Amino acid sequence: MEISYLDIILRLLLSVILGGGVGFERERHNRPAGFRTHVLVCLGSTLVMLISAYGFTNGSFYWRTGVDPSRIAAQVVTGVGFLGAGTILRHGTTVTGLTTAASLWVVSGVGLALGIGFYLGAFVTTALVLLSLVIFVQLEHSVVRFSRYKRLWIRGIDRPGLLGSIGNLLGSMNVNINKVEMSDSSFDEKLAKETIAIELMIRIPKGLSSDILLQKVSQLPGILEVSWEGPFIE
Repeated sequence: MEISYLDIILRLLLSVILGGGVGFERERHNRPAGFRTHVLVCLGSTLVMLISAYGFTNGSFYWRTGVDPSRIAAQVVTGVGFLGAGTILRHGTTVTGLTTAASLWVVSGVGLALGIGFYLGAFVTTALVLLSLVIFVQLEHSVVRFSRYKRLWIRGIDRPGLLGSIGNLLGSMNVNINKVEMSDSSFDEKLAKETIAIELMIRIPKGLSSDILLQKVSQLPGILEVSWEGPFIE
């Protein structure tokens, strides 16, 4: 069955709309891959699926011509996997960008579905993706606030007693330390051998502001930089 030009245009336009919908949500949160990236991934996947399913059939059903429409389209999954890897960033022991990488992967699937004409699957998947990114993230925030677990990232001058002073300060505020990790720091080339990075998994008690805790830690002698490394909600 030959696909009409109108149907081709419709599928490509729908890929821009659906991919753009997911990309707009990512763009709104300043993620590495935003609106344009998601549109291009979805549009390209749709085109690849169209070429794979209809480009070699001469207007006939692909099962009558011996053409396998999945051979080219299957490469989209691998290609998008490499693209998504570029959005994943590692800072110490925390990894960010996984949600954006996953959204790119799903958007490529939406594009493939549109290219083959599986409209229901494409629309339902897009709706569920937006639901997970917009609604479910609120649930994650609630869980994080309830648990009050955070990862404190500190960079300071490597000297005797630094870790002890940090522990004493946190103890005075009834902050429970669950895990401590230390590694070399590259704060400045001149200070590279004198600095150290410390990561603390802590549980903040109710009634204690995380901003106040951050401020007090930053005022300790030898502290160069302090930040919350996680948990991040994407």
